[in-house]
Amino acid sequence: MVRLPDSALRELIERRGDAARALPAEVETRARWLVLDTLGCAIAASRSPQVQAWLHGHRLRADPYGTAIDPGHGPAAGAAMALAMGACWDEACEGHAGAHGRPGVAVLAALWPQVSELTLDQLCRALVMGYEVGARMGAVLRIAPGMHVDGNWPSLGAAAAAAYALGLDSQGILTAVNIAACQLPTSLYRPITTGDSARNTYLGHAAMLGQMAADAAAAGISAPHDAIDEYLRVAYGTTGSPADMSAVDIFEILSGYVKEYAAVRHVHYGARAALELRGRAPAESIRGIELWTYEEALTYCGIRAPATPLQAQFSLSFGVAAMLRWGRLDPDVYVSPLFTDPLMRALERKVVIHVGPEWAPQHVRAARLRLELAGGDAVEHVITAVRGDASLPWTESELTAKFVRYCAGSLSAEQAAALARHILHAPPQAAVFPNVVFPNAR
Repeated sequence: MVRLPDSALRELIERRGDAARALPAEVETRARWLVLDTLGCAIAASRSPQVQAWLHGHRLRADPYGTAIDPGHGPAAGAAMALAMGACWDEACEGHAGAHGRPGVAVLAALWPQVSELTLDQLCRALVMGYEVGARMGAVLRIAPGMHVDGNWPSLGAAAAAAYALGLDSQGILTAVNIAACQLPTSLYRPITTGDSARNTYLGHAAMLGQMAADAAAAGISAPHDAIDEYLRVAYGTTGSPADMSAVDIFEILSGYVKEYAAVRHVHYGARAALELRGRAPAESIRGIELWTYEEALTYCGIRAPATPLQAQFSLSFGVAAMLRWGRLDPDVYVSPLFTDPLMRALERKVVIHVGPEWAPQHVRAARLRLELAGGDAVEHVITAVRGDASLPWTESELTAKFVRYCAGSLSAEQAAALARHILHAPPQAAVFPNVVFPNAR
């Protein structure tokens, strides 16, 4: 357990909030990528009945973005929850290995109700402010067993971003973070085990707490300067040890990842190995499946015979089986008839999972998959990196292609590509969304 003292957090906020410092080009690019990918995931989820019901119930306009607020009607909380819930619905959004969670979604959701008032530069700066606070908080506030990260420390990044967007100074931003730290919730892993979609509301809750904390700080409400340290003491019974803040100039957003597949990151390694072997092993010929992976993957994603999409997104065995059967692991895999396909389910039952001892000491993420085939032959493949890892980065064209795929059914390919070009390349002072009407978006 590590601690981020008030002075260190203050220094981080002051540096990130310095308007005289331009964002490094690679940081601005990564922020725009995060906006695009999060939006694409939310648009895909806006076609699900539950997210549609939320949008309708909160009087949110059925527009191309799926979560835009109807001026003068939809409440801010509804828009924040809509984006956050949609972004994580198919488990295809961003993450940060060091934070052991998603620093960006709650931050963007906290900014979403005012997105029409922000320029791309303002949005990126606020997003980076919140991401940098949130990613570090994820490393500091490691959750206890049985908890889920989404409803906990992301609130602190959301508070920093929302306060920055309101124009608060460094002290005001720090106060907003401490107001949120005084009331961090404990969110449970339990809905994943039971397959209930309550988990998908956690990041929206974090965003709304961040919004409230920022509004409170703007109103002059105060908070203890040591709220994070006190939370550590009360919630975990520890004071930790001082965090190394010598790397405050490092941008954690550059260490974040965008997911290639719609599943928890731990599932990606085995799924990628399955994709590599698929051409050499027709699904009908597979007699046995053995997967070796790292311990954390099995701890969080050991669900078998998943009955709901959420359970399947946290299932190593489902990810392998779906990839062997369909050659894809996208939102459509979680909808019948693909989700209930008998052959795919039979493959899932065959998967035997082991912890690979060769990876435990190094804390690396990897997977080895071995398939036994009819006739006694066997094939095997090892994966040590997946798309989004440092050694296998995304390209802009790949990211845009994912966005266009996820918008299918809500936007035409041309509309989606045009929106992607705007978000990725429009001048910093441009509005976040172009003044373009998409009459056939739905």
